[in-house]
Amino acid sequence: MEDEFYGVIKLTTGEEIFAMISIDENDGDPVIMLQSPVVMKVYQNPTGQYVKIKPWLEIPEEDIFLLKYDKIITMTEVKNEQMIQFYDRYLSDDDFDFEIDGRVNLSDHMGLLSTVDDARKKLEDIYKLNIET
Repeated sequence: MEDEFYGVIKLTTGEEIFAMISIDENDGDPVIMLQSPVVMKVYQNPTGQYVKIKPWLEIPEEDIFLLKYDKIITMTEVKNEQMIQFYDRYLSDDDFDFEIDGRVNLSDHMGLLSTVDDARKKLEDIYKLNIET
């Protein structure tokens, strides 16, 4: 078995998979082994770009998958440290969208800014101030 490397694989189905890849060439029939494969999509919005990461297959509980060469159009090693960091961070905490410039988008796990009652009271106070003037 060869060394492992971070890479992207384009399948004959059109899917692009990012994973830790190793190649097993036993018995003359090479097999690609993918560890924790994910699909990464780069999106743009007015504030910049961000990367959405999701598992390649969501139902299986396994994290290692085997592919045969005939299902692959192309494969390349990824040396972009930022993409590797996103991948590693996703594996350790899989519910974040990462900004390309390093910022993290807001999520439900980051806590509340205020309660509904507090926000209602503040808005009522602002409304009352505007009526009095």
